[in-house]
Amino acid sequence: MKDQLKLHFIVFIWGFTAILGKEISLPAVEVVFYRTLVAALALLVFLMVLKRKLLFHPRAILMFVATGLLVGAHWITFFASARISKISICLAGMATTSLFTAFLEPLFNKSKIKWYEILLGVLVILGLITIFQFEVEHINGLMMALFSAFLAAVFSIINAKFTKVYPPLVITFYEMVGACLFTVLFFPFYRQYYSSTGELDLWLKGMDYLYMGLLAIVCTVYAFYASIEIMKRISAYNVNLTTNLEPVYGILLAFFIYGDAERMSDGFYAGTLLILSSVLLYPWLDKKVSKWERMKLAKKENASEISP
Repeated sequence: MKDQLKLHFIVFIWGFTAILGKEISLPAVEVVFYRTLVAALALLVFLMVLKRKLLFHPRAILMFVATGLLVGAHWITFFASARISKISICLAGMATTSLFTAFLEPLFNKSKIKWYEILLGVLVILGLITIFQFEVEHINGLMMALFSAFLAAVFSIINAKFTKVYPPLVITFYEMVGACLFTVLFFPFYRQYYSSTGELDLWLKGMDYLYMGLLAIVCTVYAFYASIEIMKRISAYNVNLTTNLEPVYGILLAFFIYGDAERMSDGFYAGTLLILSSVLLYPWLDKKVSKWERMKLAKKENASEISP
């Protein structure tokens, strides 16, 4: 229960992330650059104060940084989706992370796909189809959010493996370094093909400093570290399924802050409701199926003991 409450608090913070990203005057790529840079520096200071070990086998560090590249790409597409469409569209697309995880986690772990995870995946697809029908003008933002969700599923599964061996705080530090490195490597391509001025916009203004501090320290350092640490006890699929509540928190916060500017069609809310219903169904199905499998195994063991 304590881990579940902590997970919901983390998800609430993530629901606020898109709002902070939209409030900062910089473009999405520059936002991710500052977010990851500040987060990496803050983590470095924190680790040095705690006198934690930073040096591991070079191969391990390389894997952390490589995973960070995925994190950087995920955040860029996440913020870009919120900018070119609406926060609600971006967060609805991100709710599909559990669908991608349901199919990818068995491939990574070489295990079987559970039938009820497929069922929930179908429910998510139906929700997306409903949203597509009513929000055609936001198709680009939704597609970008779906790609961001795919990346989130991949690095979440990888992190679930890392936490079994390495300290979560160190993992987070190197992944922030990797994410920052990704944005720097992406700068030339971004300037040539995506920047409206052909130049980078790196000047923070006014309230940008406060928003960036909250984004980097609270929404990144704390939330990212806590989400990795909690995977020691909760599966990546369960974490990502609970993360589907991010649109609920984010959409409510966005509507409270922006009012009618974030109002969507009835079809959008119907589709989002279908996606989010998987959050409520998963714990119930998981508990029922696990109980049934235990009973089946117990009957089989009893039968083998009785037979001559």
